[in-house]
Parts: sequence; C-alpha cells; structure tokens
Amino acid sequence: MKIAVLNFSGNVGKSTIARHLLLPRIPGAELIAIESINAADEHQGQTLRGRQFAELQEYLQTVDSAIVDIGASNVEELLSLMRRYRGSQEDFDAFVVPTVPALKQQRDTMATLVEMSRMGVPASRLKIVFNMVEDGRDVATTFEHLLEFLQTRPIATACICARMGVNEIYGRVKGLGEAADLTRMATDTTDYKSLIVNTVKLDEKLALAEALANRRLACGVVPELDACFAALDLSPVPT
Repeated sequence: MKIAVLNFSGNVGKSTIARHLLLPRIPGAELIAIESINAADEHQGQTLRGRQFAELQEYLQTVDSAIVDIGASNVEELLSLMRRYRGSQEDFDAFVVPTVPALKQQRDTMATLVEMSRMGVPASRLKIVFNMVEDGRDVATTFEHLLEFLQTRPIATACICARMGVNEIYGRVKGLGEAADLTRMATDTTDYKSLIVNTVKLDEKLALAEALANRRLACGVVPELDACFAALDLSPVPT
C-alpha cells in the first residue's frame, strides 16, 4: 500500500501521522519525507525535495508499500509536477489529509481536497484525520466548518472516529528514530521504578523516569491510534 500524507497548511501533524499512525500499521512500509533540506529529520529515512517527483514516482514502482510525508512548503510544487505526469496520482492507494481545529487550517484542508478532486482523486481515496482534538471536545462541533463543506461537496471520506487527541508523547519522542516506536514503548515490561530506586546517579534516575513517563503516555495513545487507523478503512486500490 502506498499512501501520501499532505495538506496545503503547516502545523497539522503530517509527520506525526505518517510516522506514528500509518508507518507502524502498514506492513513493510518505508517512510519517504518530501521536505526542504533544512527541515529534514535525520531519522526520517529517505528525504526528497518536491521537484524530485520524477525520481519519487519511479521509485514507487519498485516498492510494495510506502508512506510519503509531503511537507507544506513542497505540496504545491509536487502537485504541479503530478499534473504534468498524467495519471501519477494513481500510484497512491490513498491520500491522508490531516486537519486541526483552527479555522485557517480547516480552510486550507478544504482547498487541498478541492485540488486533489480536480486531479481526479475520488472521495474514496481522500481520507481525513481530525487531529489535535482536545479531551472532551466533539469532532462534529470542533470541525463544523469542514464537515459542512463536505456535506455540500462530498469530495472526501470523513469519519469522525478518525481522530487523534493532543498528546505530549509525540514531542517527547521526536528525533529518537526507531526508538520512538510507541507500540514497543507501550508493551515494554521493564521495571523502571525498581531501577530508579537502585540507581545512584541523578542523571540516570532522570533518564529512567523519562522512559517510565513515555511508557505511560504510550499506553494511553496506542489504542487511540489503533482506533483512528481502523476508522480510516485503508485498503489497496483494486488492480
């Protein structure tokens, strides 16, 4: 399965969704980041610029599964190249479009969906993730502008169960590379409290306490990620 994560807007959690929601749940998937060089994360795997679309589409023919994280600064350039390479949008089984409650980001999400629809991407392959939803907040109310737009123009698939909350775990594990596997953290059976008691050095105690805190956060967020992924109902395009 090949999935692109994109939005004209920044700060909607594209990289978080690519790395923590999609990558661990697509067997054998590779993460490819399309972003400006100075914004690239050294742990993200392959990093390309938007103008390298020819290289990207050729590479996608050689792999079975990939998650392509498209940075906001490269979306327009990449879509322009997609239009030039007619039919290249068919290389992707789905386009995941994250959005957040801020009105500007909701409007940018609408613009992204309209552009993808104009390129011929059907609603069944345009999937929305409602991200950064505060505890106790209702998705239907929080994203009423976007949902009202989709009622009049049903150009994307929006399931209100495809939601992710605000959680500091994503910031805490940023830059850890493979060690940032939240499922692995959640199932870690290390007795950190005993290790902390038996450790003398303060810096080691703090490192163990941080690992314990990360595990606790991961235990809470992994079920949410599982439910969000299930709600997206991602399935390969029939050949």
